[in-house]
Amino acid sequence: MSNNVSKIALVTGANKGLGFEISKQLAKQEIQVILGARDIAKGQEAADKLKQQGLDVYPLTLDINNVESIQSAVNTIKEKFGTLHILVNNAGVMLDWTTSVFDITLDTLTQTLQTNLYGAFQLCQLCIPLMKASGYGRIVNMSSTLGSLTDMSDPNSHYDGVQSPSYRLSKTALNAVTALFARELRGTNILINSACPGWVQTDMGSEAAPLSIEQGADTPVWLATLPDGGPNGGFFNSRKPVAW
Repeated sequence: MSNNVSKIALVTGANKGLGFEISKQLAKQEIQVILGARDIAKGQEAADKLKQQGLDVYPLTLDINNVESIQSAVNTIKEKFGTLHILVNNAGVMLDWTTSVFDITLDTLTQTLQTNLYGAFQLCQLCIPLMKASGYGRIVNMSSTLGSLTDMSDPNSHYDGVQSPSYRLSKTALNAVTALFARELRGTNILINSACPGWVQTDMGSEAAPLSIEQGADTPVWLATLPDGGPNGGFFNSRKPVAW
């Protein structure tokens, strides 16, 4: 029997794209997956698709932009499942693909940080106590090479022509969240890492992207199922470290 049978995972933004694929791949490893979705009807539809494949999934209303929704979702997890072992902070937005840093509005920056940073931060705060109680935890923060300070300062970077200042800022800050929580979690069996899935064929990445959704999900799923003693506080793409 798989060692994953009793594990519970929460994936945010799980009704489509990478979140859906990550959920599917985790469920195929006999992990009970909670599909977090802002629109519960879409979450239920996604869950039904996976249940038709014989996978154990549960749709849950979770609006990452709403503090009360996040707290309510975690309360539901406590009541229904009693614990949580895996958290994949996947939900995210990119609102400023071609906007210069000189032209970005505070409204766009605030919206981006709320979705890509604050929601993930709050979920880490609320979910880690559940993981500590079970003595096991794996957290994956879905980041991007666009958030790498090393990459941003490299004029020869493959992504040098990409603007997206608020998106970049949100992912840089999310990487800091990973490092800060990892620092606090040293010596525990809770591992937290950032993952760059690469440029993937999702609604955000577009059909022009070179990677399939299945390929993009590989590194996040790997980090979500790390063995004991695996990396903690790292940043990975294609299962290899990315420079901060």
